Amino acid sequence: MNPAKDRILSRLALNVLGVFETIGLLVITLATLLAGVFEVKVMITAGTVTLADLLLLFLYLEIFAMVGVYFRSGQLPVRFPIYIAIVALARYLVLDMKSLDDWRMLGVTASILLLTIAVLVIRYGHTRFPYNEYPKDSDTPP
Repeated sequence: MNPAKDRILSRLALNVLGVFETIGLLVITLATLLAGVFEVKVMITAGTVTLADLLLLFLYLEIFAMVGVYFRSGQLPVRFPIYIAIVALARYLVLDMKSLDDWRMLGVTASILLLTIAVLVIRYGHTRFPYNEYPKDSDTPP
């Protein structure tokens, strides 16, 4: 194998993947924006705003925040999808509380608790055991 040739191929592959990643993030952003606009239109048409509507809009804002963080840093903190999952489960619990049996309600609340503990563990791990963003052989980004 020719290392110089492999580096060129690797750079090309990374550039192509970066383009697809950017396109995917733009599609996610546009789809979330469109869903938010439709939800606001439903609220205006109904003439009322419910807690379910607000929680759904909050989910959309979390997705925007997640995409924004990714565009700024190039990294996706694992906590953001967990936050989205917690809000989605809370929304499910609020909307279907009357039709949920005791065990399902307990399962959903236990899931929310486990996700919350996961966020705390991840956050504690990041503050207690910080990691170096760059390889050990250099102090500057590649």
